[in-house]
Amino acid sequence: MPVEINVEDESWSALDLQSIADGAADATLSRLGLEPSVWEISLLACDDARIAALNADFRGKPQPTNVLSWPSDERGAAVAGESPLPPDLADPELGDIAIAFDTCAAEARTMGKTLPAHATHLVVHAILHLLGYDHIRDPDALLMEGLENEILGKLGLADPYEET
Repeated sequence: MPVEINVEDESWSALDLQSIADGAADATLSRLGLEPSVWEISLLACDDARIAALNADFRGKPQPTNVLSWPSDERGAAVAGESPLPPDLADPELGDIAIAFDTCAAEARTMGKTLPAHATHLVVHAILHLLGYDHIRDPDALLMEGLENEILGKLGLADPYEET
């Protein structure tokens, strides 16, 4: 399986997070022409307190967030709106992700989405970050959001950026 999960917050046990993460990874990697079984991703399923500490340590923002990602290597695109280079097969580790139950559940309620659907979106989003995609420059954001929408659509989920 491409995703190794460490569950720190037992609230996640209400979901089949392994299936959600593996499905998101398979769909994302396959869409980008990467064989899912080759790559390794670690996912920390935590609570708001833990992700707030991580957010403070790594981004200087001492508040909870929904998901964080740490690529194992710099993979960003040099030109805005272009796809990053594919990862190096010599190093199958793509990186680490942390996802916070409380924030994820609150966002899902606010958006009128199921928690599994929102968690799937956040994992797809984080995996794209591990692969060098970002949303800092407008052309990059359009590319990343388009990929997310396409991947989630293939998983039977609605466009996460569609206004409701």
